[in-house]
Amino acid sequence: MEAGDRKPAVGMVQPMPGYGEVLVRSFSCMNTAILECRDCGFELSKRTLLENASLTATEGLLFLVCAVGWTLLRKTASRYLFQPLAHWCDLQPRDAAKMPESAWKLMFYAASWSYSTYLLFLTDYPFFHDPPSVFHEWRATMDVPEDIAIAYLAQCSFYGHAIYATVYMDAWRKDSVVMLVHHVITLALIAFSYAFRYHNVGILVLFLHDVNDILLEFTKLNVYFKNRAGVRHRLNDVVSNLGCCTFAISWFWFRLYWFPLKVLYATCYSSLQSVPNIPFYFFFNTLLLTLTLMNIYWFLYIILLVVKVLTGQVMEVNDVREYDIEDSCSPVVRKTYHHLHLKNSSKDRVRQRNGIIVHKYL
Repeated sequence: MEAGDRKPAVGMVQPMPGYGEVLVRSFSCMNTAILECRDCGFELSKRTLLENASLTATEGLLFLVCAVGWTLLRKTASRYLFQPLAHWCDLQPRDAAKMPESAWKLMFYAASWSYSTYLLFLTDYPFFHDPPSVFHEWRATMDVPEDIAIAYLAQCSFYGHAIYATVYMDAWRKDSVVMLVHHVITLALIAFSYAFRYHNVGILVLFLHDVNDILLEFTKLNVYFKNRAGVRHRLNDVVSNLGCCTFAISWFWFRLYWFPLKVLYATCYSSLQSVPNIPFYFFFNTLLLTLTLMNIYWFLYIILLVVKVLTGQVMEVNDVREYDIEDSCSPVVRKTYHHLHLKNSSKDRVRQRNGIIVHKYL
């Protein structure tokens, strides 16, 4: 298939309405769709799934292989690259235990966001500048362009790995349950959007979310590297402060401003204008709205941090996700946590510690 044949038809770019108008149009359109839906229910969903879903066994196998591959690659990188680097830099034990997680995520999100940026701005896909075009000439049987399929395979398998990693590999935090729900919803969105050929809007969602993860993990790494070999490094301190502020601004701009303008407007309003009775309209928009609510939830964490800085409750900026379970548990649990932390950090078995904490707090 030639490159020119696989790109959506591009007409005149529709001028984007204001933020308020986007919300009014989107929710008005959803409300109308709910009122006019006379045959909504399990049987319709089942029939629509069988008629429109397109996912092969080969694609499912590739997902499993890549998900396991991400897990093995992370374990290898942590053991032979990130942990030796933490030891060489003489990080504090607690920072050294968490640094490999952030370094791994930074590498993945930097690569994935760079690729989605390439797709949106260095090819002839018009999706970012003309979001309604994501549903131009949509068909349930349409082929997924190879460059977008690669992005989907990488992202879908990574989030399959991330569900396992959140429970068994990552440090357990106060919002880890929300993070686990986020990974499940994201995996469902990616898999189903691929199966139902909503891959165009999916690239927009990935682009608008991955940039924040890059800034988050970059900031956390600088927080960990502030104290090395018993010496406080001013450069990492300044960079972490700037990174946290940039992260807060980008979170609002990409996830709370552009996300409704670029994604929710297209899925809630433009989809029905281009494809009346588009399948699983309510399913996808429910997941996207749930994702929006979680973005608001995490933004409240950011606001909390800003308030504490402005009121002098904290003297320096740190990532609000660094409120670990250890910070809020009882002295007995904290002592046990500390013992397991020291024991498992030296043996690269953080999952054992997390397994215990998950069992106690889920």
